[in-house]
Amino acid sequence: MQEARWSIVIPVKTLIRAKTRLAGAAGAHREDLAVAVAADTASAALACPLVARVIVVTADPIPAARLAVLGAVVVPDPDKGLNTALRAGFAESVRLAPRDPVAALQADLPALRPAELARALTAAAEFDESFVPDAPGVGTTLYATGPGIPFRPRFGGESRARHLSCGAKELLLDGIDSVRRDVDTVEDLRAAAALGLGPHTAAVAARFLVG
Repeated sequence: MQEARWSIVIPVKTLIRAKTRLAGAAGAHREDLAVAVAADTASAALACPLVARVIVVTADPIPAARLAVLGAVVVPDPDKGLNTALRAGFAESVRLAPRDPVAALQADLPALRPAELARALTAAAEFDESFVPDAPGVGTTLYATGPGIPFRPRFGGESRARHLSCGAKELLLDGIDSVRRDVDTVEDLRAAAALGLGPHTAAVAARFLVG
């Protein structure tokens, strides 16, 4: 049986809004860090053998250009919130490949490993609607739906509880730490560094991350 090939939708904030909680640590490097983290996330997704395409949704021309060079399809962000952005990406995925499953993936996974993403997507393929919780178990890093299944992302804040309450299957798997480790604070970045940062993030983090 042939494994499913996925469309991955990644929402990328405008740089003025990105990684603001890291401003104190990153200083003048904050915007470069935000682009680098998104680049490592998209690169890892594109390198995953189960991924057919990565669709980036953004209103910012700087990450749009950087991620397009990496091979992502870029569509404009309607600028009406994260979940609306994801639905815009989903619409593009359906236009490009209506029979492929679709997963929304947070853009701030700088330690993401293609093999770990493949493990999560393989598990997701068994369910109509599923999600991977973040490392603290409060938010969500990945939300997935099968072909023809309504796409109802509920990201933001305590999204794990919202995804659970609406019947999505929670994927609690061993060996997917890099899929769960999103980065909002300097402590998160250090935890991601312990897993192994992607090359774009590592280059920027080396300018300010000590110890």
